[in-house]
Amino acid sequence: MIRFKQLQWGMAVVLLSLFSGMTQAQESKKSIQLVRKDAEQKVEVLVNGELFTAYYYPSTIAKPVLYPLISAEGNELTRGFPLNPKPGERVDHPHHIGHWMNYGDVNGLDFWNNSDAIPANQKHKYGTIVHTGITESKETSNGAELTVTMDWKAPDGRVLLQEKTTFLFSAQGNQQSITRVTTLTAQDQPVSMKDNKEGVFAIRVARALEHPSDKPEIFTDANGIPTTVASLNNEGVTGKYRSSAGKEGDDVWGTRGNWVSLDGKLENEKVSLVILDHPSNPGYPTYWHARGYGLFSANPLGQKELSGGKETLNFGLAPGQSVTFRYQILIFSEAHPDNELLNSKADSFAKD
Repeated sequence: MIRFKQLQWGMAVVLLSLFSGMTQAQESKKSIQLVRKDAEQKVEVLVNGELFTAYYYPSTIAKPVLYPLISAEGNELTRGFPLNPKPGERVDHPHHIGHWMNYGDVNGLDFWNNSDAIPANQKHKYGTIVHTGITESKETSNGAELTVTMDWKAPDGRVLLQEKTTFLFSAQGNQQSITRVTTLTAQDQPVSMKDNKEGVFAIRVARALEHPSDKPEIFTDANGIPTTVASLNNEGVTGKYRSSAGKEGDDVWGTRGNWVSLDGKLENEKVSLVILDHPSNPGYPTYWHARGYGLFSANPLGQKELSGGKETLNFGLAPGQSVTFRYQILIFSEAHPDNELLNSKADSFAKD
């Protein structure tokens, strides 16, 4: 009788343990909700009811963006300027907003640097990406999925590229992720995307995630326009890049790698902001246009500029031809993942 009761008790403990494990797993996977706000030209992405990011597409910023990106602890990883300026942050490069994807030379037009800061008499040099629709918005067992369409337009209104992008949002435990799958299709004329350092898959980070720096710098864009990045107080500035190729800090710029992590601290929260490249992308593994002042970008198309002339790609599409880009953003809260974990994440993404 005693042995039977012991067996019953053992089975109960096992069942309780299994149930507890299932409950913890369910709790660690967070619910994601997509909230359309058409009048405000955005779709909010909520994780357990709290804002994670928003797909934002006003005509005033020359392209749709994800803005802001918010950590699991509620801290903004992206710069506020120019949409919501914050004290102490930089006010350079007004076209750097949240996360975006575009390029500095598409049939000779600069899509990257366009913003409301460009004088009217210079607008003929710039292209604009215009939101054209939301084709799918759904919540799934793994998170949420948003599919949108855009037109890459010349100043005279001609559509050079049609874009279809699917964003996959997920959150589990201390990790949030955004997978972006973007297909660009040339329309009725060839599209040339000559090597240019201004591109492609980019995030402009908050002041706290920049590299500490005590000197001003000047950066010149593809149109020869210089922008001064001022020297600021470094208090609370904690960012540092590291790449899959073993590069760190400013040495990441102009090198290849299949991932780069930007590690730092927001308030009292340790965070890592990671971009993963995908083997199917042109130019894999990508070059990194990652600057210490806060521009974090993967640029597979600007090989001549980023390699110092050692390589050239000069990517192009024939009329009706398409190309697909796949990238993943990982946001770790309260942890700086080691290289082994990020290599594993990159391997898993590569198999998707």
